Amino acid sequence: MAHSEPTGVEIERKFLVRALPPDLEGYPKSDIEQGYLAVEGETGEVRLRRRDDEYYVTYKSGGGARRVELETSLRAEQFDALWEGTAGKRIAKTRYVIPYGDYAIELDVYRGAHEGLLTAEIEFPSLEEARQAKLPEWFGEDVTEDNRYRNFALATGRGGV
Repeated sequence: MAHSEPTGVEIERKFLVRALPPDLEGYPKSDIEQGYLAVEGETGEVRLRRRDDEYYVTYKSGGGARRVELETSLRAEQFDALWEGTAGKRIAKTRYVIPYGDYAIELDVYRGAHEGLLTAEIEFPSLEEARQAKLPEWFGEDVTEDNRYRNFALATGRGGV
């Protein structure tokens, strides 16, 4: 049996996408706006996220496939009061959630400055499963360890394509 990580730790791999999967519009999707209040590389980041009509503040630290993530819901008024602090450090994307065996693929189709960028992430219960998982054919290069494709790098102009 695979070892599961403690609460607040995510095991995730990120990939570029070669081509969109068939029947994409048949999957649930959300519009996401994300902005960064603080970015300290591997030390940590604090981001705000609006997903449809839900609002969050999230702290993430670490790099690669295993990261600490702590997320708290916000009221719309709290989000709006903080959002101005993210000016110049934002991204926009549509996220599709695609079932894949025991996992869910989060496919991000970026808008705005990163129009045309497609990435997919899969979260796993352990590093072992993350390393051994069979991946869909439409996945491209593994960019889990490539900081240019982290959302904070895209939002701050430090990465991407």
